[in-house]
Formats: sequence, structure tokens, C-alpha cells
Amino acid sequence: MAIPLLQYPLSSQNGRVSNLAGDESTVRSQLYPSAAAGDDTNRIAMDALIEQAYLQVFFHAMRSDREPFLESQLRSGNITVRDFIRGLLLSMRFKQGYYQCSSNYRMVDQVVGRVLGRPVHGDAERRAWSIVIGEKGFTAFVDTLLDSTEYMHCFGYDLVPQQRSRVLPGRALGETPIYQQFPRYGADWRNSLKDRAPSPNKMELLVASPPQTSAAWINGQPPAWALKAWLTLAAIGGFELGRVLLTIASEMLHT
Repeated sequence: MAIPLLQYPLSSQNGRVSNLAGDESTVRSQLYPSAAAGDDTNRIAMDALIEQAYLQVFFHAMRSDREPFLESQLRSGNITVRDFIRGLLLSMRFKQGYYQCSSNYRMVDQVVGRVLGRPVHGDAERRAWSIVIGEKGFTAFVDTLLDSTEYMHCFGYDLVPQQRSRVLPGRALGETPIYQQFPRYGADWRNSLKDRAPSPNKMELLVASPPQTSAAWINGQPPAWALKAWLTLAAIGGFELGRVLLTIASEMLHT
């Protein structure tokens, strides 16, 4: 029996800000048309949309991180922006760079911030979504967020998710974007990489210790009989290899 999503209370750091989850004051509502018709204006708008999507999901996407097939599908109108965001979240780059080096709790912070454009509502929501990841997997977690009423109400099919924080009184700017608040991995993963890395003492021993040779070698050279035996075997092997190649070439010419 599947465990239903746990209920969690909505929270806000400022009591004067109501309906934090439904705030749309900073979400742009323009739609981006398909670039399949070849219009330069549409193509430029589509390029800006794709870059904004990469920025929202990866913060900084290198050339190797891009998904040419998804971009082509989006430009031709075969998929929506929502499908493009889903493809980026389920890409190998995101799984290797984010999912595999983060705990379930941290992944909830990362994905909720990138998909819904807001921080989680405390530990209660973090625990609720981490249970979904543990029971149904990361793909089901992403699909549930993209299918949620909150996402469809704020972004729909054609808008890239973005920060939905208000400009609070007394503050010139809103909150820092989610993708800048959370690095790819936390201190626990960084510490585990440090523990698995070779220590400087071991590296110094490997560099300082010269390679060991057999006691039968003289001045770093093998015995004369061993050298002659090796040369004989090499000659026999080379002769046999040449004979096989000549035989194969002869058969190919005859046929």
C-alpha cells in the first residue's frame, strides 16, 4: 500500500506575507512561441527560454551538459517547456551531479526550489517529499511536483519556473535565487570525498620508494639467458603472426 503524501503546514519568515505558495508577483506571464517557422524573433525568444531553463536547473550549464535532443523537440513544438524541465531534471547530468551526491532531504530542497520557485515549508515538507523519493523513486518525485496544482497554477506548460519571492518592505531585493542558495553537494559529500582521497603521506611514500627489482638482475638488467629466451619467443611470435596475416590475405585474394 502506497503511503500518501504527509500533510505539512505552510510557513513564512515574515508574518506580513500571506499566501507564500501562491505568490505570482515576480512570475512573467508571456508565452514563448515555437521557433519551427523560422522567424528570427521567435528563434531569439526560444534561445532565451532555453538558457533560462538551464540556468534554473543547473545554474551554469557547460556545453557537455546540454541536451540537444530536448532542445530540438522544444524548438519544433513537440514538447512543452514543462516537458523540457522534466527532461533536464531526469538527465544523466543532473542525476550524477546532484542526485547521486546528495541525501533525500537535500534533493527535496534542490528540486522544490528549482521546480516550484520557493523554499520548502520547513522540515515537515522536507520529510514528506523525502518519503516519496524513498518509496517511489526520484522520477516519481519529479513527476508529482510537475503535475501538482501549485506548479500548474504558477507556471503551466509554457513558463520556465523561477523565484516567486516578494520584495519585502525594507529590502531592496527579494531572496537569492534557489539555484544560488544550494550548491551541487553539501558538506557531508565533500567530507566523504576527502576521506576516500589518498592521503598526502601515502602519496609521498609512493613517490619516494623506488621500484624494486629482482635480486637476479645485475645493474638493473635481466640475466643473459632470460633476455635470449625473451628475444627468441618474440621472434617466433612475430613470424607466426606474419604467417597468419599472409594466409588470410591469400585466401581473400583467391575468393
